[in-house]
Amino acid sequence: METDSPAPADTPRTPPAPAAPVPAPLPERAAPRDPSPGPTLREPAVPGPDAPPPTTPSAGYGAVFAVPEFRAVFAAHLLSLLGVVVSELALTVLVYDLTGSPLLSALTFALGLLPYMIGGTLFAGVADRYPARRVLVVCDLLCAACVAVMLVPATPVAGLLALRCLVAAIAPVFTGTRMAALTDILGEGDLYVLGRSLLRIVSQSAMLIGFGAGGVLLTVLSPRGAITVTVVTFLCSAALLRFGTRDRPARSVGGDGGGTLLKESLSGARLVLGDRRVRALMLLFWLPAMFVVAPEALAAPYADAIGASPAALGLLLCAMAVGHIGAELFVGSALSPRNRSRIVLPVAAVGLLPLLVYVVRPGLPLALAALALAGAGAAYVIGLDQWFVDAVPQELRGRAMTLLTAGLMTVQGIGMALAGLAAEFFPVHQVVAGSGIIGTVLTLLLVAEVRRTAPGRMSDTEGRDGADRHVTSR
Repeated sequence: METDSPAPADTPRTPPAPAAPVPAPLPERAAPRDPSPGPTLREPAVPGPDAPPPTTPSAGYGAVFAVPEFRAVFAAHLLSLLGVVVSELALTVLVYDLTGSPLLSALTFALGLLPYMIGGTLFAGVADRYPARRVLVVCDLLCAACVAVMLVPATPVAGLLALRCLVAAIAPVFTGTRMAALTDILGEGDLYVLGRSLLRIVSQSAMLIGFGAGGVLLTVLSPRGAITVTVVTFLCSAALLRFGTRDRPARSVGGDGGGTLLKESLSGARLVLGDRRVRALMLLFWLPAMFVVAPEALAAPYADAIGASPAALGLLLCAMAVGHIGAELFVGSALSPRNRSRIVLPVAAVGLLPLLVYVVRPGLPLALAALALAGAGAAYVIGLDQWFVDAVPQELRGRAMTLLTAGLMTVQGIGMALAGLAAEFFPVHQVVAGSGIIGTVLTLLLVAEVRRTAPGRMSDTEGRDGADRHVTSR
């Protein structure tokens, strides 16, 4: 199942303190409380940027893999993500072969981003209303069925694009549910943070490996033959999740009927976005990711502008992912939870500054260095993961994380579109540099808001105003 967005973020791009070395599985929760008053958002339990959590040693990535359930989740993520990347490439080639239209071929990629916000907003209630394992398995099976229909020769191009949209609409529900389920599997502390980090690293690596693997497959298989691989990976992912994870109860109790599910999804979005602290943290995931995608969106015209070869274009597309992977591995393995918390706001504030190098229209070596540094700037997300999971109550966690994923993918698509639009009127290097300047200014304003909403910086009444207002209006 498609997951976290490849950081420009299922991201970013898109844009994770231990309670025990290897926590035992969390005890089964008691029956959910009466939801009629509506859940209220609590203040984060872990201190914010001005009062980091007590010093504790990092559990390390090895401790995460020591949890059997996480190994199943990790393997399922790896398989399905590689399958999705291969199918995206193969489906683009298939649509082009059928139509000869570059526009429709490019639209196939775009349709992988556009439905995220729709699915993440309208169906987010599924993540909390039903048991997580059931949601994950059903999502994988639905996607396998959609891809299987793509294999039918009689499926028209419009049908292929519609099925692509459906898979993309399911993706944020799957990813948000899995993110919330990780808090049950790994706890809410350092292991959760490192587990999220590992899944992001896989997402970044899939971009480097998946397209290459897809290109090789297309030399020996037809596009539909390559798409068949995705059906297999979805089914394998479903099997791993069904038999490799525990069945836990739903996080909340909802009524019957699709209307109620839609109401739960929309009311959960209002609750999450209505809380000042959670809203600021969510925007800190989204905003840098929206601007950091500009050099990737414009990599081809920039390579052409500096006279770079097609091989150099590949390097420009890979540099940011390489920087992200290296920085995330370092921060996750070398820094303690306290230090990860300390670097969140400083790194977020300066993460887009490397793009200013484009002001001088750099050659390939300097541009690659700037992109790698910009990718490394995404390392602040590890500490931000912990703040976010502490800020959202358990009964809203699935909906909050589904909305987070949907928003992250959507803002990246918007960022790419805006960068392309700006490049119609200004030189590419100025657009990239401008993205760095505008993004940095807006991120600094957002960092100030995150500081103001840190625990101890605002009163309980101020922190809950937004959430309480939406609860009473439901």
